[in-house]
Amino acid sequence: MERTKEQVTTTIIKRVAKEFKDGNLVNLGIGMPELASNYIPEGVHIILQSENGMLGMGGMPTEENKNPRITTAGGKASSIKEGGMFFDSAFSFSLIRGGHVDITVLGALEVDENGNLANWIIPGKLVPGMGGAMDLVNGVKKVIIAMEHTDKNGNSKLKKACSLPLTGAKCVDMVVTELGVFEFENGKMKLIEIQPDSSLEEIQAKTEAKFELAL
Repeated sequence: MERTKEQVTTTIIKRVAKEFKDGNLVNLGIGMPELASNYIPEGVHIILQSENGMLGMGGMPTEENKNPRITTAGGKASSIKEGGMFFDSAFSFSLIRGGHVDITVLGALEVDENGNLANWIIPGKLVPGMGGAMDLVNGVKKVIIAMEHTDKNGNSKLKKACSLPLTGAKCVDMVVTELGVFEFENGKMKLIEIQPDSSLEEIQAKTEAKFELAL
């Protein structure tokens, strides 16, 4: 079925947010993952960390309420909750590298059936830098990838093997797309959930990677 960009994003992020549990310290990556701050389930109390130096990050504010001095790592307007704090990059990455962050939600260019992640560069294209993804995938307890199932040309982003330079090897725990939810367990990629308005047939047709069913 044809889905709008907004429908795709909302489906992915709402499902990602269901993984947040009371007391979790959660890092949200640049782009789509940042939107998860607005979909935290009611009654779930988590602490959001932004790698540019914020703990206790709130949701994305309205245009009237935004403060230009409070932004996400991607430069988008953000907010901070009462009791939140700001700090430098050294402290921010001490939290990440020290294993204190429970979950990171990242975007991706490719994920393969072995749980390898490529999300920082396309060869030949200029990028501002690798960001904190390499630290996050090695220092955080659970890595969740939030991404569209296919690229702009309709090619699967879930690959048999990543073709782009790796951000991390065998580091992905879960992938959430607009079609399905996958987990990696004992070196195997497993489909654990089919998203609303999708089907197993559509997932199989649009997935290059080999996966098992665990529905």
